[in-house]
Order: sequence, then structure tokens, then C-alpha cells
Amino acid sequence: MKRRRYQGRDVARALTIEDLRQMARRRAPNFAWEYVEGGAEEEVTLKRNRAVFDDIALVPRTLVDVSNRRLGIELFGRESALPFLIGPTGFNGFMTHEGDVQLANAAARAAIPFTLSTVSTVALDEVARRAGGRLWMQLYLFRNRDWARGLIERAERAGYEALVLTVDISVYGNREWDARNFTTPGQLDLRNKLDVLMHPRWLFDVMIPHGTPKLANIAELVPPGMTSARGASAPLGRQHNPALSWDDVAWLRDIWPRKLIIKGVNSVADAKLAARYGADGVVLSNHGGRQLDGAISPMEVLPEVVAALKGRLTIMLDGGFRRGSDIVKALLLGADAVLIGRAGLYGLGAGGGPGAARAINILATEIDRVIGLLGTDSIAGLDPSCVRWRSRGRLHESNRAGSYSGASGEGLES
Repeated sequence: MKRRRYQGRDVARALTIEDLRQMARRRAPNFAWEYVEGGAEEEVTLKRNRAVFDDIALVPRTLVDVSNRRLGIELFGRESALPFLIGPTGFNGFMTHEGDVQLANAAARAAIPFTLSTVSTVALDEVARRAGGRLWMQLYLFRNRDWARGLIERAERAGYEALVLTVDISVYGNREWDARNFTTPGQLDLRNKLDVLMHPRWLFDVMIPHGTPKLANIAELVPPGMTSARGASAPLGRQHNPALSWDDVAWLRDIWPRKLIIKGVNSVADAKLAARYGADGVVLSNHGGRQLDGAISPMEVLPEVVAALKGRLTIMLDGGFRRGSDIVKALLLGADAVLIGRAGLYGLGAGGGPGAARAINILATEIDRVIGLLGTDSIAGLDPSCVRWRSRGRLHESNRAGSYSGASGEGLES
């Protein structure tokens, strides 16, 4: 009998993130799915983000008491129930109605942080009021400084504990497959208009009762009446700032009193600069393969950053995480935590809030099983000698002479 994945709609029957992905793909129209799933140009970076995990092998230990396993970590001085958190993803309202609130609520129930995107379809204040939990705010530092200052002040008043500055989008990536769905910005071509009609569950959840989702935080940046999540893309694209520099990070550090995280760093040199300019953490990221095609995977640069900066700032990363074993591999290589992006959106697209909660639960269950099979009872107890780069046939450089201790916290867009 030919193998096949679960074909129904009950997210409780999804066994893997890939199951949720297939469910979300069936429910979402092509244009919405392409925004979530696609990458830049030939999608080399997108594929590399997944392929890198196949090149990293785990070395299990046996005859260790692992009957009482603990998955919690310390992250910025506070306990987090799992070694991963929800990274920023934009336009979540196209996956399900009020997707940002539903994803934030799932994170709060799991006792992990949630990062809201600047281009969310629910306002940051509303998410804070309705979701609770640990909230981080992602920021695109557009040309308009008055808008940026206002958004930062709103995030502070609403209780966001960290600001996550995305720095790898001063020039917008060439997302060709996404662009092919439109005749002009915001206007679907005929094929995609017909495709929308073929997805009634999505249509009656997202569009018909509520209208096109709007970008709730950017009204001052676009012409009046252009906040629609479809129509705002062109004017918003003109707000990206190619002159963005470390001076802007210094300005941000001066006005933001809480934790500052730099997302989009993908080299040791930039990670060192982030520390020098007062960042509390970095997220190693290539923007989910959506910016520079051919870029290195964050997993490949992670060991170098760990060797240079472990203990000086919190080191996190995103990019292609679909299994609990992927997350454990990053922790073994020295990461303090992992941000998930598409994995959470697959759950959201498959079944709204319950689907997002199912995605978190699947990853947590897999991590729990993996650390037990590796012979450890906690994230902090992970042994760096339990990971090897298979193609290099030796322990990775990051494991030399026990270059770091454990994988707990401080001592992932779109």
C-alpha cells in the first residue's frame, strides 16, 4: 500500500509539521500560500536552510536515567517552557482571521515568547490586550523616524519586553513566484481570483465576514485608504531604507530601554558589531530564504558565532526548522534558543489557534523524545559531543575543548 499523509481536517490527528503543512496548503488559496512558502529567485537559500540539517548527525548516549526530562530554558533572565519561540511573520491574517492573536495565544498557553511583526494584521496594542504572555515586537526601521519612534513608544506602553530589529531588508528581495500572482501590486490575476473561489473554507473565514486584512501598525506610512494587506505592499516597499546602518542601531539603543535583539545577522563580524552597539541578543537569519538567494544557512555560521560571543549576548537563529531534532541540533551547536516561523504558520493555516497550538506541541514532543534518546534529561544538560557534521567526518569546530557549557538561555520573518 502506498504511503500517504493524513488527508483530513482534524489538527489533532496531525503527527508532524509536514502534516500541518499539507493541511494548510489544501485550505489556503495559491496567492496566500505562495507568500508563506516561497523564497527569493531560484530558492537556493530556501532549500539550503532545510538541507543543512541532513548534514548534521546526532551521537546518542545510553544507560542514562532520563525518566524526568525538562525542556525549559532561561531566556533573558526568565524561565521559558521550551527552547524555541514564535518568530515574526507578517500578513498572518491571510492564514486565518486574526492570525496574530491566535498565534500569540497559542504561544502564551505554551509559556513561550511570541514575536509580533511590524506588518501584522492586528495592532500591537490589541495583541497585547488580548493575548498576554511574553511579547516581543519586531521592527522594520523604515525611512520615517517619527513613525518608528511612535511605534516603539506604543510597544513600550503595551508591555513588550523586547524589540527585534530586522536588518537584512534594506533592499527588498526578489520574490518572483509571489509577484507572478498579481497583475499590478495588490491586484490578483484572473487565475488566482478563480483559485480563491475554489477555497470556500478560507474565503468564509478570512474575506467574506471581515474583508481584506489590513496592516494595522503602518497607517502613517501609506496613503489614506491603502492599509489593505494587498494594496499596501507597493507604497510600503518604498519605505525600506537602503541607508540603514549601525548608527541607526545606536539611535534605537538610546531610545529603547528594554532588551534589544538584532535579527538578520549572518556573520561573525556583524554579530560582534551587534554586541559592540549594545544589543542583548542576535537572531542569525537569512530571512527564511526570502532575501539574498545563495546565502549561507544560519546553522552553518552558528558555531563560529558561538565560539566568538557565547556568554556576551544571547544567540538565537531561525531558518528551516521543521523537526524537534532540528532544534536540538542547533542547541547542541551552542544556540540559546530557536525561532520558528513557517512551522507555526502551517499550524495556523491548517486550523487557526488549535492548529498553531498543535504545531508547538508536535515540536515540544519531538524535542522531549530526542533529548531522551540522546541520553540527557534537560536542555541545559545537552552534551556538545553528541553532534557531528557528517560530510566532514569529525566533530564540528564548535565542540573543540568544550568551547561552551550547555545550551540554556542567557547566562527567527516572514
